[in-house]
Amino acid sequence: MIGIDIIKIVRMKKMIDKFGEKALLRFLSNEEILLVKSHKTAAGFWAVKEACSKALGVGISRECSFHDITIFKSTKGAPLLKLSEKLMKNFNIKSSSVSITHDGDYAIAVVAIENF
Repeated sequence: MIGIDIIKIVRMKKMIDKFGEKALLRFLSNEEILLVKSHKTAAGFWAVKEACSKALGVGISRECSFHDITIFKSTKGAPLLKLSEKLMKNFNIKSSSVSITHDGDYAIAVVAIENF
């Protein structure tokens, strides 16, 4: 299953300017916030979580919240996903992969999920 999302980076900047860290806590854990270097990074992380929920076919919902999806980095700095036990079990997930890109005014993410 594949999901994709795009977000205009200025949308994230406005949200952070208006609500500060509360905006980030809405969709990121404290550990993920430590990885955010700018509003561009935050926009990419938002896109990842939206793309993941779309790959599952449910969107951000009771079945899949922002906090069921955790983003972390490999030793080389590549983004990786850790999905909650609830997601792993309910969707029979074997593995996941993610890619994030930024171009001009946009952040885009693609998530692929493999089921058993």
